[in-house]
Amino acid sequence: MGEVAALIAASAFAVLVLILTLPILRLRHTVDATTRMINDLNDRTAPLLGDVNTTVKNVNTALEQVQTSLDGVNLQLAKVDTMTSHAQNVTANVANLATVVSAAAANPLVKVAAFGYSVRKAAAGRRHAETEREVRDTIKQQRRAARRGNR
Repeated sequence: MGEVAALIAASAFAVLVLILTLPILRLRHTVDATTRMINDLNDRTAPLLGDVNTTVKNVNTALEQVQTSLDGVNLQLAKVDTMTSHAQNVTANVANLATVVSAAAANPLVKVAAFGYSVRKAAAGRRHAETEREVRDTIKQQRRAARRGNR
């Protein structure tokens, strides 16, 4: 009986192996297809990653050049700032000098202008007085002549 049970167990095990053989073979084909797909993906991504690596290197080079350019621009801006402050100092000095010259020249010019105005005013007053005197003298002569003519 023990031999029959062993034989039944061996037969059951053989049937189980036969039943599981088909799914295992199918699973092997799936694993093979997945392996081929992964290998194909590796073959395609290797050049892509190489291109990405080259692009990153180019971007780093461009960024270094930009940094160098910005350093140069900052240096030039510092020079321009220095020149601007010097120009501001020169402008302030010229403005101060213009104020001093204007004050020095304006005071005598104002006096000359006031003197000229006074001379013109006096001359006009004198002409007016002479004209007034002539008109009075003429009126007096006409009255005298009128009185003499009435007598």
